Amino acid sequence: MTWDDLDAHLDRVPGTVSAYVGRLDAPPTWTRHPDATHYAASTMKVAVLAALHRAAEAGTLELDAPVPVVNDFDSAQPGAPRFGCAQPYDNDDAVWDRLGDTASLRWLADRMIVRSSNLATNLVLGHVGLPAVADVWARAGARNSVTGRGIEDFAAREAGITNTVTAADLAALLGALATGTTTPGRLASPSACTAMLDVLFAQEHREDLAAGLPEGTRVAHKNGWVRGVRHGVGVVLPDDAPPYLIAVCTTTDPADGTAGGDQVEDDACLLIAHISAQVWAARHQL
Repeated sequence: MTWDDLDAHLDRVPGTVSAYVGRLDAPPTWTRHPDATHYAASTMKVAVLAALHRAAEAGTLELDAPVPVVNDFDSAQPGAPRFGCAQPYDNDDAVWDRLGDTASLRWLADRMIVRSSNLATNLVLGHVGLPAVADVWARAGARNSVTGRGIEDFAAREAGITNTVTAADLAALLGALATGTTTPGRLASPSACTAMLDVLFAQEHREDLAAGLPEGTRVAHKNGWVRGVRHGVGVVLPDDAPPYLIAVCTTTDPADGTAGGDQVEDDACLLIAHISAQVWAARHQL
């Protein structure tokens, strides 16, 4: 399949499908609506992870210091009441089991990525702050992505404060982490970038981007999903080709089709896996 063939296939998909594919520190090989903005879902958690490690390197936070595990957060909307997460909407009971106790920021950040815990995300975000996450996006070279609020901050959402990403910006963020492992870069020291990638390698949700890769392929990645939205971004490390970046963002109105919400979600996973498989097949030509 050529890139034109892939574009033609995606043209038939309801909604917006964005993509960015290419080698590290090189112009992209293929893009599709790379600067179209999408609701970020959990992909913004990578920027929160980077903000935490930057704060640790600056000495303003300690990764292994215990912090209270609470479910009570300031809204990004001035004057709005404090808010909390809903456990049924989360993906990780392990964090909820520590409610009222303590946990280290390092452990919370791990759960934020490998299980995509919303409670862990808001806890980490509460310590690093939204300005620090904005600084990460800027340092990565992102142009259109914004992390404006925590997860389930409904008062902020209703006020128009949201979290957005683009495929190009997600690729820039993962690329900055990957290249930073060998070169002191824009985000953190090589050792900190390596530590962050190790967390991303341990990602347990593998039903979309990773599902399009051969079993055992090393991929440092993060996905995100809410109703009508499914994204995946990662750095793939083949044994027989140079590493490459892939970011796919999909926003599909479930009303565009006759299938129910679960079917739309399954279709989005299959679509991202299909794109990932096509890119893998072309890995020597990227």
